[in-house]
Parts: sequence; C-alpha cells; structure tokens
Amino acid sequence: MRSDSSSTVLLTILQTAEWLNLKPSTIRAWLAEGRLPKVHCGRCVRVPVEAVLEFIARNTTPAREDRCARR
Repeated sequence: MRSDSSSTVLLTILQTAEWLNLKPSTIRAWLAEGRLPKVHCGRCVRVPVEAVLEFIARNTTPAREDRCARR
C-alpha cells in the first residue's frame, strides 16, 4: 500500500458522466472503445481523474481569433 501523498483519485462511471454532463452509457462506450482508460477494482470499473482531465485537454478546440480584432 502506498503511503505517499500522490494518490490517484478514481471516479465511478456515474461520477465521470456527471462531471462531463454525459450519459453513463456514453462513458461505458468510451471505456469499451479505449477512448478513456479504466482501472478494474474487482468487478468495479473506475476512471482516473487525471485521465478525464487529459481527455478534456486532448479534445478541446481553441476558440478562433476574432477577425475584427486583427485589424
């Protein structure tokens, strides 16, 4: 068991869905497709918070620069 302070926070599928404002079935599909990594805890599946944050960063499209502001 780890005794250091760098523990990983794990979310349930429902918590992950609520955080991303999606249906749990979408999260389950993404886990099955490998779009989100998962951790098996016996029969339970958990999603690391870091993986969700990386997923958000990887799928975020930056806003376009306003054309009027360039003039």
